[in-house]
Amino acid sequence: MSDSLERLYQAVIAARDLDPATSRTARLFQRGPSKMAKKLAEEAIEVVIDAVNGKTEAVVRESADLLYNLTVLWAAAGVRPEDVWREMERREDLLGIAEKLPKSAVKMSKALASTAAPKALPKTLPKATASPAVRRRIVALEGRSLRKRH
Repeated sequence: MSDSLERLYQAVIAARDLDPATSRTARLFQRGPSKMAKKLAEEAIEVVIDAVNGKTEAVVRESADLLYNLTVLWAAAGVRPEDVWREMERREDLLGIAEKLPKSAVKMSKALASTAAPKALPKTLPKATASPAVRRRIVALEGRSLRKRH
């Protein structure tokens, strides 16, 4: 998948300076980050609506549009796909899975506490998955505010 996203990113970069009259990508770059963000939000909403309505094929189509618009916004912001993958790997190293980090120090403390004392696993899990993964303690974030920076 990362190869496909890298190819999409390179195509977006290549189309950035084309004629806006004939290139949707060039037109988005011409209109700026606000228009890019609006298109990204519209596609995200379409994915959600189709998913809630059980329209699998529409979710696939709209997800492709969503990834395209996300890639355009990344390019405009100077973000490369490998920057995002690196962040996903960092989260996986910190939390054991590539999940979204908690927004507050309280939630982070709870997440750390739950990794320190694993809960009993349901008996329905196969033996191979019964031992919990050892997770690293989050040291770099402990003294900082975990709010988003704008």
